[in-house]
Amino acid sequence: MTIATDGRRARGDASRRAVLEQATQLASVEGLDGVTIGALATATGRGKSSIATLFGDKERLQLATIDAAAEIYRASVIEPARALPRGTRRVATLLRASLDYSRERVFAGGCFFMAVAADLDSKTGPAADAVRAWMRGWNGYVESQLRFAIDAGELDAATDPERLAFELLALVETSNARSLLYRDERPYALAASAVRERLLAAGADPDDLTPLGPSTS
Repeated sequence: MTIATDGRRARGDASRRAVLEQATQLASVEGLDGVTIGALATATGRGKSSIATLFGDKERLQLATIDAAAEIYRASVIEPARALPRGTRRVATLLRASLDYSRERVFAGGCFFMAVAADLDSKTGPAADAVRAWMRGWNGYVESQLRFAIDAGELDAATDPERLAFELLALVETSNARSLLYRDERPYALAASAVRERLLAAGADPDDLTPLGPSTS
């Protein structure tokens, strides 16, 4: 009985992962409103009842999709940078990885969270709340890394970490939007160069900014 139960659980987990892989890709292009049980049934070739059994309803499916996308972002961007000591090099690595995550189209629609945020920014409900919470958490994480760099003397003491995080992430987010619109990778090079120059202006050691590459004019 235990073996049979474990087998069913493993198959259920595999099915959830397969559906969520399709759901995250779909949401990055169509927004979360496009993530429905019917749309996923079509995309995966599964019956609607099968997907409903896995997720319950549309709201739970959308929340699971957000969680799956967040896990992919953590694995692609945040965890590799955490191998480095806190400070400007980790910040540079984080932002470089965020640019690469969008440029390499981990999701077909570029950054998952930029795509769904545009769809949800004027809406309320659990999905909108989950996306806002993730965005606040990501912004707060970058700000905390900058604050540590300031406290460690790696950035000028007068630097405002909240404002600097806002500026750096605005560059990353704009590169994602413009690359998608123009079908061009140059915005990523421009953003990396601008991030590098902004950190240099804040007092960063150029050697800590090597992940961002040279200045691009």
